[in-house]
Order: sequence, then C-alpha cells, then structure tokens
Amino acid sequence: MRKRKNIWSFLIILFLIGPFPIMITFEARGGEALSEQVTVKEKLKIEKISSEEEAMKSIVMANNSFGLALYRVLSLEKGNQFLSPLSLSTALAMTLEGARDDTAVAIRRVLNLPAEETVRQTGFIQIRKLINQPGRKSQLNLANAIWIQKNFPLLKNYLEIIAKVYDGQATNVDFINRQEETRKVINKWTEEKTAGKIKDLIPPGIIDYLTRIILTNAIYFRGLWLLPFNPELTKPEKFHLGEGQEIEVAMMRLVGDRARFPYMENEDLQMLEMFYEGRDLSMLILLPKKKDLTSLESKLTVDILETWKKQLKEERVDVYLPRFKMETKYFLKEKLEQMDMAVAFTIKADFSGINGRKDLFIQQVIHQALVEVNEEGTEAAAATGVLIGRTAYIPEKKYVFRADHPFIFLIQEKASGTILFLGRLSDPR
Repeated sequence: MRKRKNIWSFLIILFLIGPFPIMITFEARGGEALSEQVTVKEKLKIEKISSEEEAMKSIVMANNSFGLALYRVLSLEKGNQFLSPLSLSTALAMTLEGARDDTAVAIRRVLNLPAEETVRQTGFIQIRKLINQPGRKSQLNLANAIWIQKNFPLLKNYLEIIAKVYDGQATNVDFINRQEETRKVINKWTEEKTAGKIKDLIPPGIIDYLTRIILTNAIYFRGLWLLPFNPELTKPEKFHLGEGQEIEVAMMRLVGDRARFPYMENEDLQMLEMFYEGRDLSMLILLPKKKDLTSLESKLTVDILETWKKQLKEERVDVYLPRFKMETKYFLKEKLEQMDMAVAFTIKADFSGINGRKDLFIQQVIHQALVEVNEEGTEAAAATGVLIGRTAYIPEKKYVFRADHPFIFLIQEKASGTILFLGRLSDPR
C-alpha cells in the first residue's frame, strides 16, 4: 500500500561637540550608529551564510568528481555497478582528518577535497545538515560512527572533530579478543541505519589482531515518484544486453499527457530526470543512443554532466524503464591504490593525527550498496567501512525514452547537486 508521506563588534563612537547641543547630537548620532550596527550585523550574517554555502559547494564538487572517477575505474569490469559517492567520501574524509604529510595529500587529492581544513570541515557539516534535514517527503538519512579498540588511546582533538563535523558516535569495542562479537555489533548498527537493507558489511575474517579502528558511514534513501508508474501497464519486453544478447524484463511505462520530464538529447545520448515527491531529490538516467556504454563512461566527468544538466528542458516524454533491483559489494583497497592513494595502505602511512603516532595504516575499505526501482519509486542504501590497523495541452513534439539497453543512473539531492548514489544497469536480472 502506498504512503503519500543560522563577535559582534560593537563600535562605540563618542562625539564631543560642546556642552549645549551634546544631547541632541548624541541622539542623532546614536540613531546612525544603531543603524550602522544593524548593517554590520546583517553583513556578518550574510557573509557567514555565503561562506558556508561556498564550503558546501566545494564538498559537493569534490564528492561528485571522486564518485565519477571511481565509477570509471569500476566500469572497466563487466556487469552492474552501484555505489554511494557520498558514503565513501564521508568515510574517507573522516580518515583524512587524522592523516598527515604525504598521506594526507594523497587522500585529499583522490577525494578532490579542498586543502583548507576549515573549508572542508564546514562543508561536511553543512552537507550533513542538508541531507538529514527534517520535513522531506522522501526519507533520506546519513549517519557516521567510529569504533575504537578499548584501551587504545586516540587524540582528544581527533575525536572532537569526528563528533562535531561528522556527528560520529564513538564506541569502544574489542577487536583483539572478541572479533566476531564486535563484527556483529558494527553490522547491526549498519543494518539499523539502512532500514535493514545493508547486512553483513564487515564479513567474517576481515577484522584481525592488527585492527584498532573502524570508521563507518551509512546512507539510506526511500522516495516515491512524483509521477508514479501504473503497475497494470508494466509488461514483458526485450532488454538488449549487448553483443547480440537479449533478455525479457518487466518494462514499466509512463506515457500520455502527464508524462512530462526534464529531458535533453544529443548525438550521443538521451538524458531524463525523474523527480521524487517533494521535488528535492531526483534520478537522472543517461541512456546512450548506441547500445554500448563504453564511450559514454569514458567521457563522463563533473563538467560534462553539469553541461548536460543545464540543457534539460521540460518535454513530453514517453518513458519505458525496466523494473530492477541490484546489490553490490566492493573491497576497494586495490582500486584506491590505483587512484594514487597507495601510501595510506602501507607502513609508510602517517595517521599520527589520530593517536599521535605513525603506527596506523588503512587495512581495507569496504563499500556495500543496494537499490530497487519499481513503479512506486526507489529505495537505496549504502554503507562504507574503513578498517584502520595499527601498522494546459498544445500539440507538441513528443520524445520516447526507451531504456531497453544498458544505462547509467544517479540519484541526486537537488538543492546542492550532490550525487548520493551512482550506478550502471547492465543486466536487469
């Protein structure tokens, strides 16, 4: 059943003009000073808001750039791909807060994050607030946590940053003597934060006697389409896998006068935007005109994507979209090493900002994600674990958007433009 669900500077100026007019002059000047104070107050307020917005924009740009770069690496492998750039960026940013020197530079460059610490932290605070803001018609939540080996001392400053910037809950556990029990505790937290969708993020055997810290992030989204599909119109249709292979899938369809969507096309692709209720979140689908994603994937960057998004214009579009569900799990150590973050995974790593010593390194980065798209809407969830070890009708042109071959899709938060989830559907099965 569907459920339609912000140092004051006080400037004191004394005017000594003479004994007689002093009261009158003081009153007049005092009024001007008060007016100037209000102006200064408003200016400071505007400047603060502006700096916060600019900081968030830098994080959004960094997150989207990193997500697309990682996607290009993953796309070299066959099959469906699905990930949450924001989940990964957030978890790795928490790691970056304790990195120093070459290790910090490497992580920051891979994540495309600003070098200025204040900008970076302000940006993450603002984007966390935006994601978790109440009042959305869609459900969207992001949570962070840090799991620490008991009696393993961490720097107070590091823990304060994790708490203040990332709202990261700190919990003491026993990685050394109770590995299985600790694994289940972390997985239970992840499962709860993703409405039961992400299970067993940390697999058996991944925690060892060297593990001292695990940083986790979880993100969950459930949204109903602004324009839902009619289940009665969903019918079996062919989906082209490539290389001449075809399969039969449940193809949803939304046609007729009400089928109006932001749409653009060029010689390479068609792009469609589908809103969720509230219009503050949407899905973008990039469908190549040729039944091969390789060319599109190789050129997909933040700048290209932003250019295409600016070309979107509301059109009448008959939409045919397969109903699908997919779940992915990645162990990203090798992929991140390929992206020039290798030093963080070696004994040369410097995470002295965490515990004051150069005896920590990243053991593994695990990312798990799930998405289900159906007639009602979309449900998606992802979690990341960073294991740190010691060492009105007018006839008009109509378009047809028939997603009957592999395509790229992403779910974005509209106000900021940040990519929450990103994937490729190669095989709806």
